[in-house]
Amino acid sequence: MNIDEWRSQIKRGTLEFCVLLMIAQGECYGYELISRLEKRPILAAKESTIYPLLRRLLREGLLSSAWRESAEGLPPRKYYTITEQGRRYLEAMGAEWDNLLSAINEIKGG
Repeated sequence: MNIDEWRSQIKRGTLEFCVLLMIAQGECYGYELISRLEKRPILAAKESTIYPLLRRLLREGLLSSAWRESAEGLPPRKYYTITEQGRRYLEAMGAEWDNLLSAINEIKGG
């Protein structure tokens, strides 16, 4: 296995967590999420990854969405917000993430 494959596996497992974290900070539309993730190369994701993830999170009741007209005359955008169920799930994910980092740091000796 090479480092790129390993990085891809890590990203796959954390992308959902990162997307929920960003939406929990304030409503977002899909392209905005993609742009924010691109600022952190290890988390950068394509539309073909983000939009199916958003649809799944909607189906699972973790997000809600609403179409909004753009003030600049652009096409309407679909904005996503986190639901109460999504907040509870995110809180549980955060606790598991903290446990994981703690265990890894302990193993590393940090």
